[in-house]
Amino acid sequence: MAFIDYYKVLGVSQDATRNDIRKAYRRLAKKYHPDINKDDPQANERFQEINEANEVLGDPDKRKKYDEYGEHWRHADEFETQRQQYNTGNGGYDFGGFGGFGDFRGSGGNASGFSDFFEELFGSGFAKQRQSRGRDIQATLSIRLEEVAVTHRQVFTINGEKIRITVPAGINDGQKIKIKGHGEEAGGMRGDLYITFRIEPDVRFLRNGNDIATTVTADLYTLLLGGEMIVPTLDGNAKINVKAGTEPDSKLRLRGKGLPAYKNESLKGDLIVTVKTKLPELNAKQKELLEKVRELAGK
Repeated sequence: MAFIDYYKVLGVSQDATRNDIRKAYRRLAKKYHPDINKDDPQANERFQEINEANEVLGDPDKRKKYDEYGEHWRHADEFETQRQQYNTGNGGYDFGGFGGFGDFRGSGGNASGFSDFFEELFGSGFAKQRQSRGRDIQATLSIRLEEVAVTHRQVFTINGEKIRITVPAGINDGQKIKIKGHGEEAGGMRGDLYITFRIEPDVRFLRNGNDIATTVTADLYTLLLGGEMIVPTLDGNAKINVKAGTEPDSKLRLRGKGLPAYKNESLKGDLIVTVKTKLPELNAKQKELLEKVRELAGK
């Protein structure tokens, strides 16, 4: 069966969004619908191609397989099964000394095994095509919570090549980004580099989306009479005013002192401060004064 370029069928680019694909499909399906083109047999054939293209590109899983394997995308699962069987020995790259990167994993194993499998299934052309692209590299990058607060650059080295990436503000723990063309090389083509971000735990703050929470201890006199209290923030300590009569375990909200939304530093979460207190040790004079206070309160 001849290869059909589904992107060309719908008239969209390979980086088209799902919404772009949906709009293109609706427009073309309406234009070439058999009920509107009853006397045009080619319109019916075109309509079927449009439906097929939408079925594949409109499904994220099918689209991923199509982008990877082209006309052979329906056999992607078979290929992956064969690759897993032959990639039993994984090589590794240790980049622990470069900006917090952990294990960079390449793939070893007997490449000729699954090449033979697909040469038998699809012919030698497909096997050669699959060997012409280098393998992808998986990496883990650990960053501090303060680094999540701002867009910044990271520089690291792979196989002697320096790579500079921009880490967007608001990145989430476990989030993955792809750096195209920075994987292993084979046959003149390079695979991709996939970076998974890990946010290091911070003893001062607990993250909840774009909000962060912390706990501070204030003396009893400040809670009773009011005053200033020092609280930690992502960009240093800050003074806040505490109202007289503030209850222990009260929560104070500092607007805009949390983390920015992903790729949008102008939209920030809040800092939630839980106020704890510790009872003071009283000397004799203090106890005497406190007794008078209790008498005045009628207790």
